[in-house]
Amino acid sequence: MPDQKYKHSKQFSQGGKGKKGKRRGSPRNAGGEPIQLFGLHAVEAALANPDRPLIGLRATENAAHRLGTLIAERGVQVDTMLPKDLDRLLGPDTVHQGVLLEAGPLPLRTLDDVDPNGILLVLDQVTDPHNVGAALRSAAAFGASGLVLTERHSPPLSGVLAKAASGALDLIPVVAVKNLAQALTELGTRGVMRIGLAEDAETTLEDASLSRPLALVLGAEGKGLRQLTRERCDRMCRISTVNALASLNVSNAAAIAMHWASRQT
Repeated sequence: MPDQKYKHSKQFSQGGKGKKGKRRGSPRNAGGEPIQLFGLHAVEAALANPDRPLIGLRATENAAHRLGTLIAERGVQVDTMLPKDLDRLLGPDTVHQGVLLEAGPLPLRTLDDVDPNGILLVLDQVTDPHNVGAALRSAAAFGASGLVLTERHSPPLSGVLAKAASGALDLIPVVAVKNLAQALTELGTRGVMRIGLAEDAETTLEDASLSRPLALVLGAEGKGLRQLTRERCDRMCRISTVNALASLNVSNAAAIAMHWASRQT
C-alpha cells in the first residue's frame, strides 16, 4: 500500500514507505511535504534507504539504467524524460545528472538514535544548505555517528542540501533539536566530550586530548558559536592555520575536525 500521506502529489505514481511508527518531518518541513531530490548520488542513496518514502522518479534512459537494480527493488515507477525536460523542471543551472526523485521526508531522529560511543557533528545555526550538505558529506566520510542541528535557523533537508551531501543525507542520522544548549547539556550528562571550534580559542585542536564519545560543535560563518553554546562546551579549540587570513568556512572546518578526531580517538 502506498503512503496515503503523499496521495495529493499527482505528478508521480506512488512507491513504498519507510518503517512504521516513526514521525516524519525535518527542519522547516514539519508538515511532511514531499521533497525533490536530484543528482545520481543523492537519489541512489535515497533509493537504497528503506526509511525513505518514495513517490515517483523522473529520469533519462541512461540514469534509469544506472539505477535499475534499486528502482526494481523499491518498485518505484519511472517517468522517462529528456535532459532538457529536467532542465525545465529544476532550472538550467541545476546539476541533476538526469534524475529527479520525489520523496517524503525521513523520520525524525533523536539523540537516542545515534551511536552513543561515536563522534557527533553539531552545527549551531548554520543556514547555508551547501555548507550543511558538505559538512554532512564529511561526517559520512569520516564515520560520524550523526549530525545535530537546530530546528530553527537551519536549512530544509531537501534537494540542494541533499545534492551537496552527495548521498550522506540518507546515510547519517540527522537530529534536529529545539534548544541546542539543552541538547549539549544532555550530551554532557551522557559522558560526551563537547569540543567547540572557534578561531579565537587558545588551544589548537591538534594539541587537545580527545576521546569518545565526542561532539564537535561548529557555528555559522561570521557570528560563530553563540554564547550559550560556548558555555555548554567542555573546551574551546581552534584549527591551526598558517596565518590569520587563512580562515576556514564551516564545511572545511568540519571536514578537518572530523578527520583529526577520527584519527585521534
